[in-house]
Amino acid sequence: MDSTPHVRPDPRRVAQRLDGNALAGMLDAFAGLDPALLLLTCGHCGRSAALAEWSVEMDAAAAIVRCRGCTRTFATILRRDGGIEVRAAGGSISTPSAV
Repeated sequence: MDSTPHVRPDPRRVAQRLDGNALAGMLDAFAGLDPALLLLTCGHCGRSAALAEWSVEMDAAAAIVRCRGCTRTFATILRRDGGIEVRAAGGSISTPSAV
């Protein structure tokens, strides 16, 4: 007789493998939001502040976003072929909790 307890997986915690379209709804929270209100958290020192409170070095080709707490590069934003490319170096971006 098998004495191993039977454990049912919690359906709320089972991950599904989907394509990128599944993120459209989640990322829609960024659309229409004033980018200066986005909350950035540095992956090095943990400082969290609105984008407007970060340091930016910018020229015609690119902008480098640096943490004011530790001066590490958070992201590099490049102008390319009429578009924008964001290279994230470390940390996270979130919407204000009221969104």
